[in-house]
Amino acid sequence: MAWKKTNKFGNRLVYIDGFKFDSTKEGQRYIVLKSLLQQGRIENLILQPKFVLQKPFRYHTGKWVRAITYKADFQYEQTGQTIVEDVKSEITKKKADYRIRVRLFMKKYHDSNILFIET
Repeated sequence: MAWKKTNKFGNRLVYIDGFKFDSTKEGQRYIVLKSLLQQGRIENLILQPKFVLQKPFRYHTGKWVRAITYKADFQYEQTGQTIVEDVKSEITKKKADYRIRVRLFMKKYHDSNILFIET
């Protein structure tokens, strides 16, 4: 595990297996999920999956509005269920932009076989 300086939120960037994680907590969760993958308890581990919450569109003035996306920390399958997991601090969980993206994600994918977990 390699360490780097802290960022503006006070968490340390961590590099594990050549992947960059925004916090030690996220890096530790990766180690746990990697172990579960090796044990066969989860499948198809994806790091930082990206989801489109709203497609880009052209406003009536002709200006393009960018897509709204959400990038989670992990996605994997466990007993036939797709799980999307986000590792966030208590401070980040309270940020308005994060809460809005989570709500948009839940609204868009509520009918699917995706379970969202915050850790």
